[in-house]
Amino acid sequence: MSMQITRLGWAGVEIEAGDETALVDVAQDWTIMERYVGPPRTPMPAPAPGAARLALVTHLHDDHCDPGALAAALRPDGLVLRPAPAEGEGRLVAGTAVAEHRLREHGLATRVVSAWETVEAGAWRATAVPAVDGFGDPQVSWVLEGDGVRVLHAGDTLFHGAWWEIRERTGPIDVAFLPINGPIVSLPHRQPPSGVPAAMTPQQAAAAAAILQARLAVPIHYDAVHHPPVYAQVDDPVTAFAAAARQRGVPFAVVDPGTSVALPATPAAV
Repeated sequence: MSMQITRLGWAGVEIEAGDETALVDVAQDWTIMERYVGPPRTPMPAPAPGAARLALVTHLHDDHCDPGALAAALRPDGLVLRPAPAEGEGRLVAGTAVAEHRLREHGLATRVVSAWETVEAGAWRATAVPAVDGFGDPQVSWVLEGDGVRVLHAGDTLFHGAWWEIRERTGPIDVAFLPINGPIVSLPHRQPPSGVPAAMTPQQAAAAAAILQARLAVPIHYDAVHHPPVYAQVDDPVTAFAAAARQRGVPFAVVDPGTSVALPATPAAV
């Protein structure tokens, strides 16, 4: 079992297995996000240029889908796997319209994948699994297999009831990348605001990892954005996640942006 994973900041990861590279939720261009939440507060390292065979997108919000960055990172034969487009007009598609336009503008080879559909590309086997977006836009999570390692990436999903089925259908999860910042969000196209978290809280992420029986949980989707009242994460999400993971006996590792971890990795003590 051999794999090298690099956190690219926020939700982005770069995964290398042998001579193959895959990406998930790469975001480099923060221009639109800055209008609402300011610049990222933590580093956002770029993936290696022209190296990736496969790019996975959990959903088409600008902080998870950056077509320009994908165009720079993919090989000429690279493929982008993505969920279905949002339906409707105006505010119904406001959260995904820019990414949709830029995917077409960059001429990227894309494929829409539905939950439980599996796509093979080179050494990779990617399966879309259920996820729930906090604003009603289409979203999937991904289970990516390569070189004997199975990775789950949960984007910025809410907690949901499919964790057990994901474990049963895809098999044991070696590494689960899970959002932990539990943000309270107020955006112009989704008013009035709900006042409830728009992604998993630290405690919910630990619960998901326990249900998945993940051999290692890695927190993502925290600290880069905190701009109350538009976007307010929970206090100290990493410490809260670590406490919840220890309470549940979940092995975990905190991986800083730009830092790589080789698998199998040594988890934090639980």
